[in-house]
Amino acid sequence: MGQTAAPFEYRPSGSADGGAGLGALAVSIFADRGYVRAEMAEDAAAAGLRVAQSGELERLLGEGATPAGNLVLVDCPVAEVAQLAALARLDIDAARTGSHLVVSTSIGSLDDVFGCLDQSDAQILVTPSRAERVIALGRVMARAGHRVRELSEEDRLSLLRLTDQVTQIAQKLESLSAGRNVASAETSAFRFGEAEGAEAGHVDQGDRLVRPPRPPLPDPRLVRRIIRHRQARARFLPPDLFADPAWDMLLDLTAAREEHVRVSVTSLCIASGVPPTTALRWIGQMTDAGLLQRLDDETDRRRAFITLTEKAADAIARYFAEVGAPAAAALV
Repeated sequence: MGQTAAPFEYRPSGSADGGAGLGALAVSIFADRGYVRAEMAEDAAAAGLRVAQSGELERLLGEGATPAGNLVLVDCPVAEVAQLAALARLDIDAARTGSHLVVSTSIGSLDDVFGCLDQSDAQILVTPSRAERVIALGRVMARAGHRVRELSEEDRLSLLRLTDQVTQIAQKLESLSAGRNVASAETSAFRFGEAEGAEAGHVDQGDRLVRPPRPPLPDPRLVRRIIRHRQARARFLPPDLFADPAWDMLLDLTAAREEHVRVSVTSLCIASGVPPTTALRWIGQMTDAGLLQRLDDETDRRRAFITLTEKAADAIARYFAEVGAPAAAALV
């Protein structure tokens, strides 16, 4: 069993000295691997967080187990039934109290972990490096209004670029979707909104505006060919030169939609062509932007899939209709 820090009174993030209030965020750390617990504690302390509790995963398995602190870090590389049940309870508790949850797992357990974390906007990391863990801590602190000490300038710029790229994608698709615009910068997500009149691409028919019908999505065989062409470049040139995870995921989901195939989060991470933790950040950003949505499995509530929103499908259909199949195949 891991060592427990001095007793600490649990205060949800909305309390007087937790979350966005005064004082450091208090952290609970749970991991079976001792060196991972030590790394988590070092990184949290370096970021100015206060470690209130640390121990093995077994401490979370009891029905009444309630971690101390405003932030819970969990390392769960192998998620079995008991661990998944504990994560689901943590997720519900975090959503109820407004606390933060960061869970690291392996690619083999990603679908199960993703499936049981659907309430609290938890961050999921896949076999993360310490730098990726620090970025996750930085995002928690930014949400809570704390200054990020250990996030390097390079990592800050990387997060800014990711957000900027998703914004640009939403704006471009908005111009093709004929009826959407992007929410103002005051909102935290770049969502598609509803435009009005001729600017939205509607056709004036007498006293009412009628939106043109959406063209069909492209033949999935064409989309798969585009994907193969894009992947072929990596055999000859450094993959980082052409990394475009958002477009690669949109293409994969477009083909899957026409093939009537459901796409798991693990499969989508692989399709992105970037490390899984990076892909999960993209998925989160694109979900916030109104491009992707989570779809729970009706036959197994522990599983969930990712799909295009109707607005994103509309935009992609109009993109392919505008550029034409030959041009789309050449734009790899």
